[in-house]
Amino acid sequence: MRLGNRDGTPVDAVPFLVVASLTFGLTFAFGPAYGLSLGLPLTTAVAASAVVFAAATAAAYYRLVWTANPDIRREVPADVRLLKLLYFVLAVVLFLSFLSVLQL
Repeated sequence: MRLGNRDGTPVDAVPFLVVASLTFGLTFAFGPAYGLSLGLPLTTAVAASAVVFAAATAAAYYRLVWTANPDIRREVPADVRLLKLLYFVLAVVLFLSFLSVLQL
């Protein structure tokens, strides 16, 4: 798959595809279950999961493809990128913990 940014420069599609795939798996694995536990009908819970998936995929496309600058990878050190990834994982864990507390 050949993707280009807004300048027409070819961009690696793998990060976008990985993020979109993980987003699909997470939203449809946990979204309907959380929706049902919050009292939503199944169709509404699945529709809400689809909306969240579409929004997250659009945001990932914008961030990882449309505004991507292939030269920036050389400018940001790997330890800074790893730290950002760890902060993101911590934020997701805190968010899921918050959702778990909501069910109590």
